[in-house]
Amino acid sequence: MSVTALIVIDMLNSYDHEDGDLLAAEAERIAEPLHGLIGRARDRDDVRVLYVNDNFGDFSASRQDLIDQALDGRRPDIVEPILPPPDATFLTKVRHSVFYGTPLEYVLQRIGAEQLILTGQVTEQCVLYSALDAYVRHFRIMIPRDAVACIDPELGEAALRMMERNMRAEIVTAAECLC
Repeated sequence: MSVTALIVIDMLNSYDHEDGDLLAAEAERIAEPLHGLIGRARDRDDVRVLYVNDNFGDFSASRQDLIDQALDGRRPDIVEPILPPPDATFLTKVRHSVFYGTPLEYVLQRIGAEQLILTGQVTEQCVLYSALDAYVRHFRIMIPRDAVACIDPELGEAALRMMERNMRAEIVTAAECLC
């Protein structure tokens, strides 16, 4: 059976950084469609939801540490609805791509994933670099435009166009995913 992996990127965030206000406004915009997509994915046997989150340079941070930092941050209202449940696959990363320095590729091979749905933040950074790394690993890529948040709207749109053109990503809405 072919499996789709819904990857939630960097949504555990305190929004206490230079671009925090801009990113939080975008994250607020995507919160509802992303929450709905995660819920639909959890109800299906052919979809696995995986969370990959930056550890923000704290190499001793656990999943719970990152959850606590996000909930203690400036926008817990954005974070709480999409928290990873205790049984969810959760990986930490240290750079932009969800693949770099993580066991994600191995996990995806073990579950038989052929298609990835990339969601989360930041469209023009971590989502873009993750899409490139997925493409060179021969995964089919889907990006729901209303479930990815950008810092710079112009760069976010350019990143979506690049992923569509250069990485053959299918750009859709969250409602169109998993139909």
